[in-house]
Amino acid sequence: MIGYGNFLFRHRNWVFPLVMILLFGAFRPVPAGGTVTADLWLDLAGIAVVLAGLALRGAVVGLAYIKRGGLQKKVHAEDLVTTGMFAHGRNPLYVGNALMIAGYLMIHNNPWVYALGGLFFATAYHAIVAAEEVFLGAKFGAAYEAYCRDVPRWSIRLAGLSRTFAGMAFNWRRVVAKDYSTAVTAAIAVLALLAWQTLDRYGIDAARGHLLLYGVLLLAVPLAGIAISRAKKRGWLKV
Repeated sequence: MIGYGNFLFRHRNWVFPLVMILLFGAFRPVPAGGTVTADLWLDLAGIAVVLAGLALRGAVVGLAYIKRGGLQKKVHAEDLVTTGMFAHGRNPLYVGNALMIAGYLMIHNNPWVYALGGLFFATAYHAIVAAEEVFLGAKFGAAYEAYCRDVPRWSIRLAGLSRTFAGMAFNWRRVVAKDYSTAVTAAIAVLALLAWQTLDRYGIDAARGHLLLYGVLLLAVPLAGIAISRAKKRGWLKV
């Protein structure tokens, strides 16, 4: 499991998107409740869950940032970060990711995708966290063991959350600079799923207008990401 976690930590930037593309492409989206209205509500709920995941990630990055990619794509940490959202959960970024993935699954709503995607990503994040815990335990010893005793691994402890935000400066520039690519990817994923859902339900002729709108948005979102990237390179988003 630890070896698998180290592999995924190194290659997750292409493995995870590939798995999602294969899953969503191999299985047709399933309308919720058999009606357009019910399916719309499920889509909205899925989008809300994706936004909740992005908001959690934003809270993490805005309060106490850690280098997420490790060192040379290997698990690494210079310091044991226990402040900000890390005082409320040991893996808040991964919880945010899990919420986003759950939102994608809800929009697609195929039982096979729920089962296979849920199994893969639950196992994958368990393996990555196992690899990280071995590294952190070896490096930080008793301090990390005490942290693990006090802070939950997979949940977010709400007690004291308001004090955490009140006691720390929130760096919104860092959120934009460090996590804009996650928001861009999430927007592309949601739009692509909605387009696939519309195409499958109505066919290309009946859905042409909606598909054109999705196409325009799918073009606009990466352009917005490029604009943010250029602003970052020019120093407009100094953190």
